[in-house]
Amino acid sequence: MLYNEREEIICQQLQIQSTMTIQDLSDLLNVSIDTVRRDLKNMDKKGLLKYVRGGARTNDSFVGNFERREVINSLLKREACRKAIKLIKKGDIIALNSGTTNTILAQEIVASKEDIVVVTNNIMATNILMQSDKIKVIFIGGEVDNLECSTYGKNCENEFMQYYPDICFLSINAINYKNGYTDFRISEKAIIQLLAQQSKQVVAVMDSTKLGKCSKYKVLDLEEVDYLIMDNEVKDEVKEKYFRKGIIIE
Repeated sequence: MLYNEREEIICQQLQIQSTMTIQDLSDLLNVSIDTVRRDLKNMDKKGLLKYVRGGARTNDSFVGNFERREVINSLLKREACRKAIKLIKKGDIIALNSGTTNTILAQEIVASKEDIVVVTNNIMATNILMQSDKIKVIFIGGEVDNLECSTYGKNCENEFMQYYPDICFLSINAINYKNGYTDFRISEKAIIQLLAQQSKQVVAVMDSTKLGKCSKYKVLDLEEVDYLIMDNEVKDEVKEKYFRKGIIIE
């Protein structure tokens, strides 16, 4: 991977997670710690980030509400996203809702996919997808949620209703046997439900720390999701328990 490619990935990751360690970036980029350290020093000189002991943080002049949020388990999310993109075929129309997992998924799509259409209300994902001239991006307007860096509301829902995606990838906050899929974002509830109704295939992409948890609002029943894609930290016996409940964890 060339320096310019590493620089772009580091900048994208710091948009999602305001701080990153050198070790995490080394694992993400599959390069040595010394290489990451040199990259960060060069990027600091260019004003793209702040190089600090043990890692890097977002340049304060570029930090907004979304970037200030603590984003945890980003490497687990990326592991799940790399599984998820294998479901995408050339010519597909896919939908992404808001959330940091789908922002990471957008990075993986840009890195590996082409000749697809992406419909989304996720502003950060849109900015990333626009970097590819081989992906058609349709941004869904509406009221702006500054914290989530996304759109929502009736106008947003009405625009989404014009599309019937081959796959929707849903970033959701929690899942358990009893409560199904739950989320803390009341403004996102209707969008998640709409995409699940409109799409041929419904895929929830979540890191494994959300398994067995319950958030504030019920968004989907278990049977409304075709596949639950997580990172590799889910043990086989846990997958088997969920499978007996009709939930396929990939």
